[in-house]
Amino acid sequence: MKIILFTSKVTMRLWGNEYNKMEFAGAFGDLGTLIPFVVGYITLNRMDPLGILVAFGLFKIFAGLYFKTPVPVQPMKAIGGMAIAHAGTITPGMIWGAGIFTGFFWLLMGVTGAINWIEKVTTKPVIRGIMLGLGLSFIVEGLGMMRSQPLLAIGGVVLVLLLLTNQRLPAMLVLLIYGVVFAFIQRPELLKDFSHLSIKFRWPELALGKITWKELFSGFVLLGLPQAPLTLGNAILATVSENNNHFPERKVTAKAITVDHGVMNLISASIGGVPLCHGAGGMAGHLRFGARTGGALVILGLIVLVIGLFLSDSVVLLFQVFPRPILGVILFFAGVELALVIKDIKLKRQNLFVLVVTAGTAMWNMGVAYLAGLIIYYGLQRRWIKL
Repeated sequence: MKIILFTSKVTMRLWGNEYNKMEFAGAFGDLGTLIPFVVGYITLNRMDPLGILVAFGLFKIFAGLYFKTPVPVQPMKAIGGMAIAHAGTITPGMIWGAGIFTGFFWLLMGVTGAINWIEKVTTKPVIRGIMLGLGLSFIVEGLGMMRSQPLLAIGGVVLVLLLLTNQRLPAMLVLLIYGVVFAFIQRPELLKDFSHLSIKFRWPELALGKITWKELFSGFVLLGLPQAPLTLGNAILATVSENNNHFPERKVTAKAITVDHGVMNLISASIGGVPLCHGAGGMAGHLRFGARTGGALVILGLIVLVIGLFLSDSVVLLFQVFPRPILGVILFFAGVELALVIKDIKLKRQNLFVLVVTAGTAMWNMGVAYLAGLIIYYGLQRRWIKL
């Protein structure tokens, strides 16, 4: 362990990661997707927050220590969106079943090396198109979240713009403080509610025995299968591309990311957690707000793990201090950061055509975008398609 003192910051280096105020600020760059999904699972699907938060905490810590870059751990969006939108019919057992299917599927894809072949045939314009489409989707979704309180959101945007590159006063920390202060001003009853926080240690229970065969099959068909293309395009291939573009000295492989998806979903489902993934959007959020090592993931993982183990009965209350418009601001800037990846695409008409078509389609369906991008790219290469 090495502690380095500078006039403007204190940095602790441990096991290849850094721990300082910029890593701390960057740790919260993924809250725009994390909090809404977790709250939805808890309030609408009636899932116990204990297993959800413990799984998130453990694998954020693992990802930070293993990859040593800001490789995020997020909820799987297709599964989460479907489960929350149809909370009346989607049971916790079906969500765990989707996690089991996802775990086995990606573990098999990684161990057999099938993912390596897929990576070889997937070209840069297609990957960048997926990342651009996801970035634009984040921007649109962030703007939608800001719409409920535009003045609060505009104030947050201005703060971030003024402090975007400030090393002494990280934009994320100021933004979070700004949001928390307004939350208590707008809802003073929160102070009284916080005086009744329930602090109680609980340990996750095994959930496998609570899943019926019907729920397992339904989770596989209704939730797991539609998620697979999104996981391939965004959580695996785009994450590998973004990581290796920003950190050429700390490259990750598609096989490592794929196997990790398998392991963490099998464990998450077994302790009552939700399907997890990595993601280029989450990494963009961490990077945009200051993270440069896996230290950011370790910091956030420890916070989430402690909340899960000791404050799981008060999670929904705790998350209320982060107003939705502020989460929208975080998501907006993460989207901008992700969309900027197209800067390294060579300005050839064919590449731009593939990129734009893929990006536009990705805003509707990631799996269709991936297939369409590949078909158009190789069609152009073989002159089956002419521009």
